[in-house]
Amino acid sequence: MYWSKYFIPTLKEVPAGTEAVSHRLSLRAGLVNMLTSGVYSYLPLGYRVLSRVENIIREEMNAIGCHELLMPALHPIDIWKKTGRDATLKEVMITFDNKKGQRMCLGPTHEEIITDIVRQFVKSYRQLPVTLYQIQTKFRDEIRTRFGIVRACEFIMKDAYSFDRDGEGLKKNYDLQLQAYQRIFKRCGLEMIVVSADSGAMGGSVSHEFLVAAPIGEDAVWVNKDDGRIIKDEEGKEPQGNWERKVAIELGHIFQLGTKYSQSLGATFLDENGQTKPIIMGCYGIGVSRLIAAVIEVNNDAEGIIWPKEIAPFDVEILPVQASDSASMALAEKYYQELRQAGLEVLLDDRDESAGRKFNDADLIGIPLRVIIGKRMLAHNQVEIKLRRNGQVVVVNKDEVSQEILKLRTL
Repeated sequence: MYWSKYFIPTLKEVPAGTEAVSHRLSLRAGLVNMLTSGVYSYLPLGYRVLSRVENIIREEMNAIGCHELLMPALHPIDIWKKTGRDATLKEVMITFDNKKGQRMCLGPTHEEIITDIVRQFVKSYRQLPVTLYQIQTKFRDEIRTRFGIVRACEFIMKDAYSFDRDGEGLKKNYDLQLQAYQRIFKRCGLEMIVVSADSGAMGGSVSHEFLVAAPIGEDAVWVNKDDGRIIKDEEGKEPQGNWERKVAIELGHIFQLGTKYSQSLGATFLDENGQTKPIIMGCYGIGVSRLIAAVIEVNNDAEGIIWPKEIAPFDVEILPVQASDSASMALAEKYYQELRQAGLEVLLDDRDESAGRKFNDADLIGIPLRVIIGKRMLAHNQVEIKLRRNGQVVVVNKDEVSQEILKLRTL
């Protein structure tokens, strides 16, 4: 992709009213744009990051036998009344009457909808287990939106739902999801805190939260410095012993739901003896859009974002210092074609801008590897490669750049 032909509206100034680092940088780097409080557009650079995160999630979900579907965002309120959650979630649910006078809502989550689907099509123990998931927009009328896409009214979530014949099957699926979540977050460059949690309005018995320590966190945990144990900070009281308190952002929550929804909605199956039994359920959520903000919160410096390599919008940025120099641009084009043929996503900054503007923008958007082509170095047949994470600069022969980039990608 050529920068001059792309849409990356970077900002020099810090936008007013932004409390969080991730909010400031996501606006300044041209990742998102606010339509109104709590409602954001994902601009091309931000959408590339979002797509990469979603692809990681899909790979890990598919690897454990989950099947992707897409459910509607528009729900009749009647289905929510069957579980009583029309009242439980009343404060955040966005409701209205359609032209037929039917009461509707925009889905804040999808337990009722997925259970209704399975109720219609799963009739026998032979059809179990099955796990279905989607990546979809949710809607919650948050009273206090905060920190940009961290707490928004419209947000993207991965929600998966397992359906089993017994508790043993549920535990197996639950453990598979827990392990997959750990792989997902690790691939996104995050060090997670996993803690037992209250099931709250979701219901069920066992649940775990996945948290990442960050200054803007709305949750808190105590971490034991001696043995690494983690407990949720429920009342602000420090436990006895050698503990450290950390604030954190919740990025994922998984639940062993049991029969809460299947009984309310009539999702049953016939066992091998012909007896009717309720399906045993689990649900597993990841805040996809919130995850992006969390990554920025823990991967930044004074100059901008430092993307982990698996979710960066591009793998490499090629930066010819002088766009007016034909030799520099010819070499930039050569690297661009070679690296793309090698399967990398490449951004070439072909703008006729000052070197300072180009370097500042490069630091701001945070692509992991940067090839810098300058006339002074080129006079000695050399080119610089800069690693965004640690600022290290590697000087290489101009004919060995592509090979060196591929080597550095593996580190």
